[in-house]
Amino acid sequence: MASAVSGVASEYERMKQYGNVPHGTVRPFPGFNAEADSKVLRKAMKGIGTDEKAIISVVAYRSNAQRQEIKRMFKTMFGKDLIRELESETSGNFRTTLVALFSPATYYDASCLYNATKGAGTNEAALIEILFTRTNQEIREIAKMYKAEFHSDLEKDIADDASGHFKRILISACQAKRTELTDAQWQRVATNGSEGVVDRARAQQDAQALLKEGEAKWATTESCFNEIVAGRNQFQLRATFEEYAKMAGKDIETAIEGKHKGDIKDGLLAIVKVAQGRRLYLAERLYRSMKGVGTDEATLIRIVVSRSEVDLADIKECYAEKYNTTLAAAVESDTSGDFKKILLAIIGRD
Repeated sequence: MASAVSGVASEYERMKQYGNVPHGTVRPFPGFNAEADSKVLRKAMKGIGTDEKAIISVVAYRSNAQRQEIKRMFKTMFGKDLIRELESETSGNFRTTLVALFSPATYYDASCLYNATKGAGTNEAALIEILFTRTNQEIREIAKMYKAEFHSDLEKDIADDASGHFKRILISACQAKRTELTDAQWQRVATNGSEGVVDRARAQQDAQALLKEGEAKWATTESCFNEIVAGRNQFQLRATFEEYAKMAGKDIETAIEGKHKGDIKDGLLAIVKVAQGRRLYLAERLYRSMKGVGTDEATLIRIVVSRSEVDLADIKECYAEKYNTTLAAAVESDTSGDFKKILLAIIGRD
């Protein structure tokens, strides 16, 4: 597996520079010592039994970059592969979470996409979640990693596995050419709010085009829906959807739900929700992963791990506001054992 750790994508750097700072729950550990951490992990797995509490005390409170240093130091000190040791000494969702946490961010996303396109059926929700919540730079890095690690082409695998308009939307996302804000536009957002980068006239034109075309045609290959989604930044898309609601007398989600079903409906709704607010969309994904009978552990792990250093604190806020309970409380009631303990350590109980 490639050892390079993906850098923070440009969008997040700009958000930090211009005041719209995303907040993760995991930060670099002050006074980090890879040698000391390696000794703790070695002791936790040596002999009879495993000290899961000691493992969590290290792994959940180190950044991804620090975990990569621990992996290298562990092998240098003890001549053993840390991941293999963890896989041997742990099990179930706890083991899956540990392996995910020790995966470089770009590799982890690439592996999730690979798993989503292989096996019985396609995990369309995972494809949408990753491809529409990552920046252009991140998607380019993911595609490169995908080819290097899995000896396959991400776009080709999606094309082979998906179908219809849904496939077209995903392939469009793979091109990593969605319109993103420039430095000057982020500065305007910081100074004047999102309206500072919105072209209302264009939003009205796009809304009119969507209305004229009709909801039923949004899932066809000739639709202007994909062109608009791919060619507008997040704030411009929000404005378009606002104008559509004014003209149509209903919001765009209602329009989609009234005319579509299955994967197409889910795909179109996800695209709209991401445009309206990535953090709220991910909060909804977390809620659905724990709603009802059973838990979608794969989604729960993927979002908690992949967003832990990006915007998980913000996602927690969205979750609490929308569902009138905390993400930690939901995890507390829906998971168990060491799996629950490590998730709560990453999420935080506040």
